Amino acid sequence: MYILEEALACLAYGVLGMVLMALGYLLVDLLTPGKLHALIWTDKNPNATLVLAANTLGVALVVATAVYTSTGSLAEGLTLTCVYGVIGLLLMGLSFVAIDLLTPGKLGAVVTHADLQPAAWINASAHVAVALVVAAAIS
Repeated sequence: MYILEEALACLAYGVLGMVLMALGYLLVDLLTPGKLHALIWTDKNPNATLVLAANTLGVALVVATAVYTSTGSLAEGLTLTCVYGVIGLLLMGLSFVAIDLLTPGKLGAVVTHADLQPAAWINASAHVAVALVVAAAIS
């Protein structure tokens, strides 16, 4: 019975992680002009791809840390993982807005630019950095 319980817990955490990553996708889509799906899969936009990849990795870092440090019941672990994941997403979105306000130009326009832009790297690294801070706060 132990193996079945652990397998179901793994499945539950995996599904929650995928839901949080999907929310991250929606967040990046909301913060960038145009449709993220078209920017990445149709236009092959490197900036949008970089920012979304960093966001996805950031969410995974937060979720993995929350899962790794979880103690107690499965329900408690899933709840805390969800809360930490949402906090991470909100802070990543806030970092996008803060960078946009503190730098010249509009970050959304930079992210949708056809050529790889240095500002996209700054934004992407901010997503990962925020996720690392949230992950450190969890542990």
